[in-house]
Amino acid sequence: MEKTSKSPLKSILTIVISLAFAGFFLWLALRGLDFKVIQKSLSKANYLWVLFASVFGLLAYWFRAIRWNLMLEPMGHRISNSNALWSISFGYLMNLTIPRSGEVARATALYGVEKVPVDKSIGTIILERVVDLICMMGFLLLTGIFKFNAILAFYHFVMDKKDEKEEFVPNFFERQMMKLGISDFDSFYLCVKIGLVILVLTGLGLLYKYKKEKLINFGKGILQGLTSVFKLKEKGKFILYTLGIWICYYFAAYLVCFALPETSNFTFADGFFIIVVGTLGMIIPASGGIGAYNLAMKYGFMALFISIGKSADFGGEMGLTYSFISLPLQIVIMLVMGLISIPMLARARNIAASDKEFEN
Repeated sequence: MEKTSKSPLKSILTIVISLAFAGFFLWLALRGLDFKVIQKSLSKANYLWVLFASVFGLLAYWFRAIRWNLMLEPMGHRISNSNALWSISFGYLMNLTIPRSGEVARATALYGVEKVPVDKSIGTIILERVVDLICMMGFLLLTGIFKFNAILAFYHFVMDKKDEKEEFVPNFFERQMMKLGISDFDSFYLCVKIGLVILVLTGLGLLYKYKKEKLINFGKGILQGLTSVFKLKEKGKFILYTLGIWICYYFAAYLVCFALPETSNFTFADGFFIIVVGTLGMIIPASGGIGAYNLAMKYGFMALFISIGKSADFGGEMGLTYSFISLPLQIVIMLVMGLISIPMLARARNIAASDKEFEN
């Protein structure tokens, strides 16, 4: 399996759903917002710190490219670090348009310049996700140790707010369901969940039935990619670059805090909390993390501000202000690197084609 394709209808549907997610979460984040407070904070921001943070964001790209090369080497593929970098950049660019499409786009781009089979590349990408999840769990552990008070303070804040609601207030969707005669929403939501599970299992069963051979071959390629970690020749470098990637992510997130006067006194421990909350926000399949990331930062900063005895509303405003700096920074990096990757990959493909003709 060297080439993959996706129907235009499925791509359009994915984009529409991701935009709907982004719009919904952005509405949740911005409702009741005092834009004047955020505008004032943004006008006072020191954007030199943002520029400094961007250096770490770019450095993470390079470390990830070198680490990918180390993972592919045991399978007999010694690739150019620059080709790995531009393939990764192209994958991130695709994620901005069609969420979760970047992995396949990245593997396909690498095949175009290095002829590494897509299934093997995807195996290493899945392995990357597993390794990154372990690193994320490490940050989660550090957050639990050093910022448990913030988590507990936010929990009590949410419970207090919940107790204030004495009666059930249906949302828009529930009001429409009530018009159809549905009143027991506990049972309704349970039936919906069961129906979704049955639908997913049926879909997987049909996929296996009609695509059995392709799935088995694809699975073998992925397995080879996953097991490449046990055959690494330079395990020390792999660990070093993995730590380098996440240290860069940490500083790219933490240094933005110093751009705002209201968050310039945040500690290293606060940085652990911010990167965990931000990563959780980016997991939601919304276009570019828009909306979901903003909402995550709003709640995350609320927790931090509550834990030091400050207003939850003010913390939410500062969280949104932070997100209006941090998220555009991430998107700009993805856009710039992704757009540069297109001509760079095209050039690499032309060079590869010329070398092949010369050999023949």
